[in-house]
Parts: sequence; structure tokens; C-alpha cells
Amino acid sequence: MELFDNIEFENKDFTNDSIALGEYEDCSFVNCNFSQVDLSNFIFIHCTFIGSNLSLVKLINTVFREVVFKECKIIGLFFDTVNSFGLVLSFEQSNLSNSSFYQAKLKNTKFISTTLVDVDFTECDLSGSVLQNCDLTNAVFYRSNLEKVDFRTSYNYVIDMDRNKIKKSQHSLHSIHGLLSKHDIIID
Repeated sequence: MELFDNIEFENKDFTNDSIALGEYEDCSFVNCNFSQVDLSNFIFIHCTFIGSNLSLVKLINTVFREVVFKECKIIGLFFDTVNSFGLVLSFEQSNLSNSSFYQAKLKNTKFISTTLVDVDFTECDLSGSVLQNCDLTNAVFYRSNLEKVDFRTSYNYVIDMDRNKIKKSQHSLHSIHGLLSKHDIIID
């Protein structure tokens, strides 16, 4: 497998010009288009994706170790198929709508100002994570570990406290209805 170290890829359209299968370390991808590209078996370590489109990318056995996504379009990805060993991700001002983190181990992950509409977090371990200013409309939390997760500035979420681990998670008063909605009560 070819090694690519400390390279900046800028304004590349990998839908037309294929990206070489390999290990990418300390690389940055700025304004690149990966839409529907097969990144299966790729290795990304200490990489940054900025302003890039990764929608519908195939991620079978893909390695992400300390990878940052900023201002990216990451719609419809299945993170449940990535290599879970050493998985460390962070997202900032990105759109992850319609993606799946089914059974993913995402302890201490940062989601900052990120759109998480229709995202599946079923059986996901998000313990210790920060979801700051995130839209979680129709996000699914089922049998998820949400212990010590900071939801204080996020909104539009519904979490069934009986079907998830939520001990010491943090919430703001304005989103309390998302924790009590199943009880069909009125909060003023």
C-alpha cells in the first residue's frame, strides 16, 4: 500500500481523477469532491478534510484515526462499516444528514455546529462526546450509550430515557421536551 505523507490536496475532483488506494498521514483535503467514491480499505491518519464533499462515499474497512472534518458535506455515509480500531473523528460545521453510526464506538467525539438530521445512532457509544449547536431532527437514539454527553446547545432531539444510557448527560432547559416527549405531557 502506497504511503502519502504531509500532502495537501486542493480543489481535486476524485470523481473524475481517481485517488490512489493507500495510507494518508498528516494530509489535508481542501475543497475536494469525493462524492460516491469508493474509499474502502483506505487509511487516513491525522488528516483534515475542509470544505469537501464526501456524500455517499463507500467506507468498508476504511481507517480513520484522528481525522477532522470541517465545513464538509458528508451525507448518507455508513460509519458502521469503517474499521473501528483506533477510530477518532471530529466534525465541525458539517452536514452528516442521513448517515449511520450503528454500533460505532465514538467516545469523546466532537460534533460542533453540525447538521445531524435523520442520523442513526442506534447502539452507538457516544459517551463523553460533545454535541454543540447541532440539529438532531429525527436522529435515532436506541440502546445508545449517551453517558456524559453534552447536548446543552443542541436542539430538535428526542431521546427515550428508558432505552438509552443517559447518566450524567447534560441538557438545557429549552430541550427538556426531547427527553419527555414519549410521556405526552405539556411543558410551558
